[in-house]
Amino acid sequence: MLKISLPDGSVREMPAGTTPADVAAAIGPGLAKAAIAARVNGEMRDINRPLEGDTELALITSRDEEEALELARHDYAHVLAEAVQALWPGTQITFGPATEDGFYYDVKAPDSRDPFSMDDLPAIEEKMREIIKADKPLHREVWSRQQLIDKWEREGETFKAEWAKELPEGEELSVYWSGTPNEEGSWLDMCRGPHLPSTGKLDPQAFKLMRVAGAYWRGDQRNAQLTRIYGTGWLNKKQLNAHLVRLEEAAKRDHRKLGSEMDLFHLQQEAHGSVFWHPQGFVIWRELEAYMRRAIDGAGYREVKTPQVMDAHQWEQSGHWGKYRENMFVIPDEVPNTEDEGDIISGEADWMALKPMNCPAHVLIFKQGIKSYRDLPLRIYENGCCHRNEPHGALHGLMRVRQFTQDDAHIFCREDQIVEEVRKFCELADRVYRDFGFSYSIKLALRPERRFGTDEMWDQAEAELRDAVVRAGLATEEYGWEELPGEGAFYAPKLEWHLTDAIGRTWQVGTIQSDRVLPERLDATYVAEDGERHRPIMLHRAIFGSYERFIGILIEHFAGKLPLWLAPVQAVVATIVSDADDYAKEAVAKLQAAGIRVESDLRNEKINYKVREHSVKKVPHLLVVGKREAEEGTVAMRTLGEKEQKFLSLDEAIALLKEGATAPDLR
Repeated sequence: MLKISLPDGSVREMPAGTTPADVAAAIGPGLAKAAIAARVNGEMRDINRPLEGDTELALITSRDEEEALELARHDYAHVLAEAVQALWPGTQITFGPATEDGFYYDVKAPDSRDPFSMDDLPAIEEKMREIIKADKPLHREVWSRQQLIDKWEREGETFKAEWAKELPEGEELSVYWSGTPNEEGSWLDMCRGPHLPSTGKLDPQAFKLMRVAGAYWRGDQRNAQLTRIYGTGWLNKKQLNAHLVRLEEAAKRDHRKLGSEMDLFHLQQEAHGSVFWHPQGFVIWRELEAYMRRAIDGAGYREVKTPQVMDAHQWEQSGHWGKYRENMFVIPDEVPNTEDEGDIISGEADWMALKPMNCPAHVLIFKQGIKSYRDLPLRIYENGCCHRNEPHGALHGLMRVRQFTQDDAHIFCREDQIVEEVRKFCELADRVYRDFGFSYSIKLALRPERRFGTDEMWDQAEAELRDAVVRAGLATEEYGWEELPGEGAFYAPKLEWHLTDAIGRTWQVGTIQSDRVLPERLDATYVAEDGERHRPIMLHRAIFGSYERFIGILIEHFAGKLPLWLAPVQAVVATIVSDADDYAKEAVAKLQAAGIRVESDLRNEKINYKVREHSVKKVPHLLVVGKREAEEGTVAMRTLGEKEQKFLSLDEAIALLKEGATAPDLR
């Protein structure tokens, strides 16, 4: 007999060969119908997979939304692959995982037809619904490596065969049948699982195929090109519809679209992954920069500027050369030979690199001159321009670029100062995010598998960050406190701030990391009270993360309708008739004198045309003036997003705008 321990503390004895489904049936018919999978000693398993011994068992139903969604999306991917092969025999399949909001599968079309396109998606969707409605059982078997190789080679599945051949000799692998094994109409794929009990557990109306894209086998452009078919999958149609509405709203808010309409920035091939800021966009940048300088000045930071290019030996010493070189732009430390024939760069050149981060340079500043324990904490800040060689396919507008500027700072402190410094940073970050109208959650990213330092060092660093958040009063459910195993940097654990935007998306921005490794590797020391040299602790921290990405987030969060103090143009004075031109110019002069970023629109166009044009550019306020307003010294104020206009004296309008145009930290 097996002893089955359940979450409520009860223990059931069941015969050998019992499955989680049997346990659910023994508890009651309602649970038997609702159970879709199980956690067996913490591992998610199929509901019909026999238990091997005494077990801690937790049954999973659709109410366990996170696990249920993961299972459903995994199954949608398999149904997608089955549908494509049913429609186009000879299609080769590779792999298809669940994603954050759906699934995809990489496939290769038969040689007899062109690669799959958007035009094929309706037929694939219909076939998927047919498979789901057939309620085909999903049955797990264990095969030998050689069995799999033989099957894939026999059926012309060259990609699957290649993968199976690289698996260890003698390894047994799980496969899943869709349908009764070996019967006509059944379909098989190699997969670790787990899966739902049958395809009918999926909702045929709760998924949608979204797009196709090119992909390479194993992500290597030297390999065969495949088609990646993306879909989104949910537990029911209501969830799907809500997701599609979010996508529609996100498309309206896309910072690339709004950035073009508002004339803020552009990107182009000549500087792939770097941003060309236009005058209007750079106004936003300058406002953010000024805001952050006031914040860090008030918090006791000293601003510095460090070189863009540093010798490779420095990066070797810091550890980045070995851990991060593939993401660095590397250049030779010699003058290129452009006159003689032969190689432009000799093989004997020393190497330098554009900095991907500011940390080592800040250590070099710290090491200038002898530092005493009385000098600590020393807070060094830099609006540091960095370069990272991100893959072409990963670049995305302002959100992921190759050249970016961080609001970067490093705090060098003593052991006894760490918790207090992190606590102060938590309060500073809280103030900044609230000034921009964001709510957020805090996560603690713990040690990764590849890392520098001892376990004792990591234990201490993680405990200090945890303690600081507790002291700041932020390690609560209200702030979404969570710990993330394995997601820290290779040199330090870190706290992460995840902002929630206006349509419920989250963005990871600010971080602080407690680092004992880099000061050791770069030989940073201070003279302690005992007269001996000690290592400082180095706290790496940022709040915006990068200016580029934070501006992109702000544009999408506010749908381009930025707070008045950030708006590139805060008001436009627009005339109805040319008789009001002189008054409009006078109004503009007074607004400028009051510190308002204002423009005039004196064109011979209808006022409705002017309203529409400035609305597209997200100008917060349009001050309309005609002959009567000129005579009375008034304006008709149209505020973006409001139906009714206000009739104010020019002085009242200036006072109103001046209040809103003041940054929140200066009010």
